Amino acid sequence: MKLQRRNQQINVWAILSFFLIIVILLPNLVIGVNFFAPANDNWEHIKEYLLLDIISNTVLILIFTGIATTLIGTSLAWIITVYKFPLRNFFKWGLILPLAIPPFIGAYTYHGIVNYTGIIQATLRNSFDIFIDQKYVNIMSIEGTIFIFTLFLYPYVYVMTKSFFENQSASLVENARLLGGNSWEVFFRVILPISRAAIIGSVTIVMLEIINDYGVVKYFGIQTFITAIFQTWFAMSDIEAAFKLAGTLMIVVIIILLLEKIIRGRKRFSYSTTKVRPIQAKQLKGKKAWFAFSYCFLIFGFAFLIPFLQLLQWAVMTYEKILNWDFLILVKNSFTVAAIAAILIVIIALIIANYTRIHQTFFSKIISRITILGYSIPGAIIAIGIITIFLALDDMMYAAFTFFGSDPAFILRTSLIMLVSAYIIRFLAVGYNNIEAGFEKVGNTFTEASTTLGTSSLGTFFKVDIPLIKGAIIGGFILVFVDILKELPLTMLLQPFNFSTLATRAFRYANDEMISEAASASLLIIFISGICIFFFHKVLDKGEQG
Repeated sequence: MKLQRRNQQINVWAILSFFLIIVILLPNLVIGVNFFAPANDNWEHIKEYLLLDIISNTVLILIFTGIATTLIGTSLAWIITVYKFPLRNFFKWGLILPLAIPPFIGAYTYHGIVNYTGIIQATLRNSFDIFIDQKYVNIMSIEGTIFIFTLFLYPYVYVMTKSFFENQSASLVENARLLGGNSWEVFFRVILPISRAAIIGSVTIVMLEIINDYGVVKYFGIQTFITAIFQTWFAMSDIEAAFKLAGTLMIVVIIILLLEKIIRGRKRFSYSTTKVRPIQAKQLKGKKAWFAFSYCFLIFGFAFLIPFLQLLQWAVMTYEKILNWDFLILVKNSFTVAAIAAILIVIIALIIANYTRIHQTFFSKIISRITILGYSIPGAIIAIGIITIFLALDDMMYAAFTFFGSDPAFILRTSLIMLVSAYIIRFLAVGYNNIEAGFEKVGNTFTEASTTLGTSSLGTFFKVDIPLIKGAIIGGFILVFVDILKELPLTMLLQPFNFSTLATRAFRYANDEMISEAASASLLIIFISGICIFFFHKVLDKGEQG
């Protein structure tokens, strides 16, 4: 009898998970169906004259940013893991802080620093009577775009590879050194091969972030898939051509994910003993210690300190004009929509993760994979799918109101429901990964003991499972909240009339060449994101270890 009741409860989890996955897949299915619809004249024009440039620009940025972030992120992770030098403990988490700066904020900040009226050229002209040819300081190019993406996205590689290095056995390095290998040989012949999966996985995340970006490429005037989708949708009012571009972009994403699997290969590395001694950092002295410190400080300076100080100067210049009631409304909008979406994402992630944990079947594995793949779909694609679905639902509701004699109205297309739904689809994987990891840590022992003692599956979920993984739940909420706070493409495409967030307002100011006015909103985003990153990587991590 108890077994039958438990199976019924598990089926409830299965039904909920299946329903949620269908909702997540719908926008992508809409894109897939419309991609194969007959082409119109705009799409034929784009395909013949523009598509090659769009693809080549996107591929160039992806390749060179991928190489640069790999070199910087991996080298920093290795230096921090195996060596001790001045301010190492600060750099361990300080080198993550560039993630608090959205790339589009970094883009307009650096443009303001290096342009003709910026602090560098103005100082050279006024103090040293030196004039610079503008072609040498033009950051609004593909090279400048790669520079910006590298600075503000390398922490993805740094964090993942550092975590991998810290969990490696010290015996690997010691044995390699005993066999005559120097530091370079140990790194390239031992550490890099076993770190391939972590490095490739982190670089893939960087590439997906680049594909999803709108702010940098729009501000710099670089034609990529995202800018082309925006132009086709808004300038031409051609949703059909936007569907074609979105479908083509989905193909690019699929190719990237397939290449990741191929490059990773089937090689797996594991230990033959449970006695694994982590790598102990070696104290550097003299020039070597100075070099390690200088390298870390250089990257930290360019990726966080310089743009932060410039934004601070601009904010001081303009705060009296910007900090008013409208600014408080922006803060309220940003916090409200981010908090609501983050809470819903955590709830949905808990439902799906709990089902896949207690019901380990082929179907549950598919659900888990679909949930994780949601993050790989660019925001512009999700937005097109979401707005198509909600417009259709709104039309049906309008017809229903008319049929029953009520006053007809379009409700969904003018509400925040569309925007929150898009956030859920886009960032569900972020919350799900944390919660799934939390479930894996605690295992099923306590859950099975609780159900054996007669507690229902739902009662066990609330009384046993959630208290055990509350750290993972809080961590998932923090990461999702920060991502939504910085999100630009989805918000710009789906926000209701007269609704703006800190990110969209900062971008509009910068796009209107009011760079100083954009600083206050940008600084608040950076400040909140920085606190969340510090809390997640320091306080929460220590609490879970305790």
